[in-house]
Amino acid sequence: MHIAVFCGSSLPRNKEIVEASAALGRRIAQEGHTLVYGGSNLGLMGVVSGAALEEGGRVVGVIPNLFSDDIIHSQTVTELVRVGSMAERKERIMEACDAFVALPGGIGTIDEVSEVMVMNQLQIVGGQRILDGSYRTKPMILLNIDGYYNPFLEQLRLTKEEGLMRSDAGLVAAADVNEIFSFLERELS
Repeated sequence: MHIAVFCGSSLPRNKEIVEASAALGRRIAQEGHTLVYGGSNLGLMGVVSGAALEEGGRVVGVIPNLFSDDIIHSQTVTELVRVGSMAERKERIMEACDAFVALPGGIGTIDEVSEVMVMNQLQIVGGQRILDGSYRTKPMILLNIDGYYNPFLEQLRLTKEEGLMRSDAGLVAAADVNEIFSFLERELS
């Protein structure tokens, strides 16, 4: 399985987030899955990818050419995919992956989570709507350490309650890495 991990290029103050990020990278590798992420070694990107690599996992970095060569080549990965823009990066990651996990992150991470939810709600694969009923929602899992995503989840609840969102669009929240993999085993096996 190809699992995308959305995360930032900064390190949070909360060390539990850093520890959970490393645990996620290790677990993806131990389970024999491929980690697909934003391609840098900075911040949580470096933590999750570095942990997967240390476990001998397959790691695919998708990084836009707008970054300097120092950043682009900062992390050793199994495969480096260079793209033209941030939008193309999201598109390539969404097409390549079976499931998505968002670590606590900033506006870029929220953007990526929202894009996956839109893709699921509209049943889009590779830029095309699937209208024959064969579309399978791709899980979008928030790693909700210390309630980090609670305000976001509350906003989505209000949006749905107001009738402005039709479904949960594949979104679930998990308190820890074990819960992520229990969910994936149930949903994708």
